[in-house]
This record gives sequence, C-alpha cells and structure tokens, in this order.
Amino acid sequence: MVEGVFILMKDTIMRQAALVVPAPLLPILAAVVSSTAILVFAPVTMMFLTWFERKIVARFQDRLGPNRVGPFGLLQPIADGIKMILKEDIIPVGADRWVHHLTPVLAVVPVLALFLVLPFGRGMVAADLNVGVLFFLGVSGVQTPLVIAAGWGSHSKFSVLGSMRAAAQILSYELPMVLVIVAVVMASGSMSTSAIVDAQASGWYVLTPWGAAGALIFLLAATAESNRTPFDMAEAESELVAGFHTEYTGFKFALFQMAEFLSAFAAGGLAVTVFFGGWHGPAFLPSWAWFVLKMYAVFFVLVWFRATLPRFRIDQLLAVAWKFLFPMSLLVIASAAAWTVLDRVPALIVSLVLLLGGWWLGSAVLLREFAAMNKPRSFARAG
Repeated sequence: MVEGVFILMKDTIMRQAALVVPAPLLPILAAVVSSTAILVFAPVTMMFLTWFERKIVARFQDRLGPNRVGPFGLLQPIADGIKMILKEDIIPVGADRWVHHLTPVLAVVPVLALFLVLPFGRGMVAADLNVGVLFFLGVSGVQTPLVIAAGWGSHSKFSVLGSMRAAAQILSYELPMVLVIVAVVMASGSMSTSAIVDAQASGWYVLTPWGAAGALIFLLAATAESNRTPFDMAEAESELVAGFHTEYTGFKFALFQMAEFLSAFAAGGLAVTVFFGGWHGPAFLPSWAWFVLKMYAVFFVLVWFRATLPRFRIDQLLAVAWKFLFPMSLLVIASAAAWTVLDRVPALIVSLVLLLGGWWLGSAVLLREFAAMNKPRSFARAG
C-alpha cells in the first residue's frame, strides 16, 4: 500500500475525471496531474533544502544554524520567503526592463522540467521518454543563455563579468558530464531513465570501476554547473559582489536561489538514476523513499563540499575541467566499453590500468599547471 500510494492517488483522480472529461483529453489531464505534483514538490523541497544546508554548514562551523523560527528553525524558510516577497523590487537605471523581469522566471522553468524524467519510484516517472537522459541534459543547458541574459540585462559590469564566467564554467563542465553519461548509455543500451534504472537491478554502476570514476566526475561537474562552492566563481562576492544576479532584489533574487538549489537537487536525482541504482533498495522501504533518501545523500555531499573546500580561482577552475575531467571522462568511456565487451577479469584489469593511469597522469599535469599559475611573475621596470 505504501509502495504505490502516489500511483493510487493519481489513478483515483483519473478514474473520477474519466466520468466527466472526454477520452481524448485524458492523456493531457494525466500530464497536468503529474506536472502539478512536481510544481508542489519543488518549492517545498527548495525551502527544506535551504534549512538543511544551513543546519549542516552550521554544524561544520560549530554553530547552531536556524533555531528561532519554529521548532529547530524549521519555519525559517517560510520567514525568509515572506521577507523576499515584501522587499522592494529595484531595477537599475539603464537596465533592460523586460529582460530584468523575465530572466528570473525563465531560470526556474527549465529546472522544474528536469524533474519530469526522473523515476522517483517503481512506475513513478511523469514523462517516461525514450530519450530521457538527452532531455535532461538538453534542458539543463538552457541555463547558459539565461545566465548571460541576466547579466547583460542588469546594465552592470559586475553582472556581465559574472555571467561570462558562469557561461564559460557551465560550457566547460558540461562536456565531461555528458561524456560520462555516454558511458552509462553504452552500458545500459538505452537513453531512457527508467531503462537505465532497470539495467541496474543486478548491480549499481557505481560499484564498477568506470561507474565509480564516472560518478565522481559527474558530481564535480554538477557542482560546477550549479555554481556551488568550490566552483562558485560566477558569484564570487570578494570579486564580483554577487555575480550575474547582483542587481536582482527581493523575489527575483529568491527565484534565482530556487533555480540554483533545485538544479543541484535535480542533478543529484540524475546521479542517483544513472549511477546509484535509482529507486532500487532493500524492501523494508518503498522504492520512492529509497530514491528520495539517495537524492538527499548526494545533496549532503554537495553541502559537504561547500563547508570543506576553498574556492578555486577561475583559471584553476577551467584547468580542472579541460586538463583533468575531460581526459578522464574519455577514459571512463573506454573503460565502460571494455567492461561491456570483455570478460570480468580482463575488463577489471583494463579498467584499473586506464583509470588509475589516467588519474595519476592527469593529477601530475594539473599540479604542474597549478604550480605554474602560482609562480611569482617579474615585471620589467618602465624606463
């Protein structure tokens, strides 16, 4: 009963609707019901994620975190939301008013669409597309022009610089993310998120050498794409005030924050889907509970990154993408191919040689690059 509670609720709604709604409109109504569930789930999740992150970071820093509004500070996100709504909407002189108004809203829409193809449980996917992974990656790429528009429409040098950094960062880290997903598609033989989860019924991909390396690369790339520490150079307050959303106040700023948190959470959902077995887990919990718990576990790792690691410089950040993660993602594809074609023992040997050798060589190249970046430079005196 607990396993199929959400499916039962949807079936009940559809049976009642079938009495009054014409049959050709029922598929559209089913899509509306699923989309409404996501529209309710996403804002509630975002509010809880802000509380969750602040409490976890506070524990890392020997603080209490939110503790005044509601028990354990649980109502703090609601208080923050009310504060954001009541704040004045300030538009800079010379800004493009239409772009300034529309960009925060448009930043949230594609993030909400990402949840449509995530299989939250057995038979619980809003849009079971046969190209679900491609849909996820394509929609997540929409944020690049939106970030550029947000910076350009603000008529601010800090915002434009932040948007250019964000665009370079997103494009750089999207490539290794896509390549490790290619390895998953090769292993599963499908781009459907449901089929990829079903292919892991006998073993999660993260338990293979190529899957472990791919999961690590994916998490690093997802952290960078979500503009989260240590890859949040697009919002470096010590250099760019707040990056591309410097000139956005009140509810517009809240929408950007919502898009950022939900983007990280959706990326965690895709990581769970393609590497951590999706909704598969011991039978003492329903499948949807396993999926949500795994998503929060991945998000906890992202929070752990934020509380632990210092911020990269922009040149270091791009060097990590192009000189380490990109070559490693190609080796992950080669390792996945060997794992698919060869017997287990030869495949294990080939995978370990490729991945460990690539990791050692890439680390050496990256450390040498960082040393060259940090080397003091001498300048000739004028005259």
